[in-house]
Amino acid sequence: MRQQQYQTCIEACNDCAAACDHCAATCLQEPDVASLAHCIAIDTDCAQVCRACVGLMQRGSKLASRLCEACAEICEACADECGQHAHEHCKDCAIACRRCASECRNMAGMVQSQVRAAGVPARH
Repeated sequence: MRQQQYQTCIEACNDCAAACDHCAATCLQEPDVASLAHCIAIDTDCAQVCRACVGLMQRGSKLASRLCEACAEICEACADECGQHAHEHCKDCAIACRRCASECRNMAGMVQSQVRAAGVPARH
């Protein structure tokens, strides 16, 4: 079953989405919310993309690996943004985002390896 094959990535995406939601909500409670506007926005974007990845993986979609590649980039961007802030919730979010980026890259690479092993021509 595909879901079991991708379970580590699904868990990382779910954890990342939760960390991003928490970070965004907590940023909104900080005294200088305006300075955290980009953090809040990218947290929200990252959480939504992570949830979309989970849905595709759970359904065994052939598009899951492509979205996971994009998710990895978005998670890295979110981690970079959150890493600029001293708040503990931002630091925690950055850690979750980096883990998710790594798992998404692993998942996408695993799918590409399976495609090559099956002798399916690469997409150009």
